[in-house]
Amino acid sequence: MNDLHQDNVQNASSQEGALIVDIEGTSLVAEDIEILKNEQVGGVIFFARNYTCPEQMLELTGAIREVRPELVLTVDQEGGRVQRFQAGMTRLPSFARLAGAGAEACEELAWLMCREIMELDIDLSFTPVLDINYGRNTVIADRSFGSNAEAVVQCATSYLKGMKKAGMAATGKHFPGHGWVELDSHVAMPIDERPFAEIAERDMSVFASLMPELSAIMTAHILYPEVDDVIATYSSKWLNVLRQDLGFKGVIISDDLGMEGCVGVGSVTTRADKAVNAGCDVLLACNNRAAVLELLGSEQCWTTAQSLDGLRAKTGRGYHQLAEDPEYQRIQQRWQMLLD
Repeated sequence: MNDLHQDNVQNASSQEGALIVDIEGTSLVAEDIEILKNEQVGGVIFFARNYTCPEQMLELTGAIREVRPELVLTVDQEGGRVQRFQAGMTRLPSFARLAGAGAEACEELAWLMCREIMELDIDLSFTPVLDINYGRNTVIADRSFGSNAEAVVQCATSYLKGMKKAGMAATGKHFPGHGWVELDSHVAMPIDERPFAEIAERDMSVFASLMPELSAIMTAHILYPEVDDVIATYSSKWLNVLRQDLGFKGVIISDDLGMEGCVGVGSVTTRADKAVNAGCDVLLACNNRAAVLELLGSEQCWTTAQSLDGLRAKTGRGYHQLAEDPEYQRIQQRWQMLLD
């Protein structure tokens, strides 16, 4: 992270861009640059298509910092089935495997994941998954720490300790809980027909227990008809529960507005408007360049008064220097049996 980035972070304005967008390839093209210059953009999310190796990613993040040094750079680097960066990086185990290895594995491999990402000048990985694995949902499954709230909280507590030690903000997902439904919200709108009391006692209790350690929470594109007639991302009822009942003061982030679980209400501008009106601070808009351009060209101004400073990581030291860190070497050696 260069000095310009640091200075810009320290002097962040009261309004920040509310959109986290993606780029097309492994380097910036002219259209990417124009999009990133727009002050309604507050961050970038990377996917596997954006990555070939650590050296290339350092060049890409450096190029983005040249355009907008204060942007929050993000990725999904959970481990297991969801690890966007692989070549030249540690192949991380799923949360289910981490849970089986115990608290120290959760803490130390969370630290390792964070340090690898931060050395690429990326601020955060959208993690941890705090959903309970009820054995009904293949999209969650081994992405979860366990089959009950107590198990998830126990493992997540250790994982969050490792993230905090590394200096990375934590994003709990997917509020108020994605584990019960059978459908994948990427391809359909799942419906959770349980009453509020049951969801609160089980799924939501995980978020409540870990609230002090979470800088951000990502919403679920799931309909809970016993609570509201719109999905959680569009529900002021659910987000008021999060803000008022649970006392969450961090950043509320919508899951991707292009997912099938949220598209039924209309255009991407309509979706974004509903999410903001419900209480989302930041909107994920990715894997659809036309949708991003529509948002940036609309009459609405997609900014947030919620500070994003808490999502910005501390300065990294460069990937190759990390490889020489004795603590990094020790953790890799200790948990080699978990690392593919």
